[in-house]
Amino acid sequence: MRYRLVIFDWDGTLMDSVARIVACMQAAALEAGWGHLEEAAVRDIIGLGLPEAIDRLCPGIDAERFELLRRRYAYHFVEGSRAPMPFFSGVEAGIATLREHDERRLAVATGKSRRGLDRIFRESGSGGWFHASRTADETRSKPHPQMLEELLIELDVPIEEAVMVGDTEYDLEMARALGMDRVAVTWGVHAPERLAACRPVYTAGAVEELFDWLNR
Repeated sequence: MRYRLVIFDWDGTLMDSVARIVACMQAAALEAGWGHLEEAAVRDIIGLGLPEAIDRLCPGIDAERFELLRRRYAYHFVEGSRAPMPFFSGVEAGIATLREHDERRLAVATGKSRRGLDRIFRESGSGGWFHASRTADETRSKPHPQMLEELLIELDVPIEEAVMVGDTEYDLEMARALGMDRVAVTWGVHAPERLAACRPVYTAGAVEELFDWLNR
């Protein structure tokens, strides 16, 4: 078993939710009076906590408009959008192979809120896959490593036996700050060259490659 603890990012790594996030953020920005947000700009902030994402997308935004944008994004994501959010093909089977080892622990470290992650857990039936999780509103947003530090303590796993898996430099830099091994996946939002700059121990170009490597 290569690692005793595997920590996954969510959006763009396990779940194909990028299109929905982009559409909802663009709609919210228009309704808040900020104006149009380019798709590339929204894709770039996926993985950050929502407040940090808005600050980066809308520099200098006033408090009232910030709160309106935040509320409209939440509305569109939960109620207004019908864009599908499937797991990437092979994720469910891959997670099942990792769970065959009773001593292995699986966790999630995400820019979602706790409320949002728990809702997705319920809707997708995936909550039981993981032994622990951390969200951006419980700790600090990526790339700060606090959520990884807390997961290591909660699950009582030394850093040498843990790995972070993600599709953005925020995921990988979070792990790099701790000296934790990190694996990049290229089917998400950040370009391979950005991920390579974070010096991952492995880069997976397909879901099956990721889980084959983790199970070696």
